[in-house]
Amino acid sequence: MNSYSVILENLVKYFGRRLVFNGIDRRFDSGNIYGVAGPNGSGKSTIVKIIANLISPTKGKVIHLHGDKKINYEHLHNYIGFVSPYLFLYDEFTARENLLYFSKIRGIDYDEEYANFLLSELNIYKRKDDVIRGYSSGMKQRLKFIFALIHNPSLVILDEPTSNLDTPGKEKVYEIIDKNRNDKLFIIASNEESDLSLCGEIINLENFKNNGI
Repeated sequence: MNSYSVILENLVKYFGRRLVFNGIDRRFDSGNIYGVAGPNGSGKSTIVKIIANLISPTKGKVIHLHGDKKINYEHLHNYIGFVSPYLFLYDEFTARENLLYFSKIRGIDYDEEYANFLLSELNIYKRKDDVIRGYSSGMKQRLKFIFALIHNPSLVILDEPTSNLDTPGKEKVYEIIDKNRNDKLFIIASNEESDLSLCGEIINLENFKNNGI
């Protein structure tokens, strides 16, 4: 199994004077699915952005381990797949052109066979050469999953992953998560009960609102 761990040590985040969360200590290990829950505005997106090194905590630290080796922040993008409503896509490019471009940015060879497999799995293969400006919001959300998986990451972070998806789309996403759950570490930030039902452990951010650093 691909051994990957994320360790949160006394994680604290303030925006100005507003406390988002305080004193989070957790360890996440591959082969598991973890949930992050809480009402809107509770900090779900904030904590997964911190884990992905997109923003910094006010206090505390995040440690990423591949096996026993600590991963430097500048190399994290090689290990992480990220799905979120705020993930940027190039609307003037086709799905295939987007995937080619982001593979180049990551510095990896574009695996056409695997990309076509994922496009087929998520039912957009027949539209892969269409400019994504014409995609529905649900189709764009499916494409974001392909971006997250194309480089076979060890850690997959899903922020509101089934946003804009219809029932068949949600079922396909859950199927893909289930197929990969033994080999990867999944962290899901969501309020959807069906998303959180996949998780073996759930962190409720409402439990980390005590004041003080």
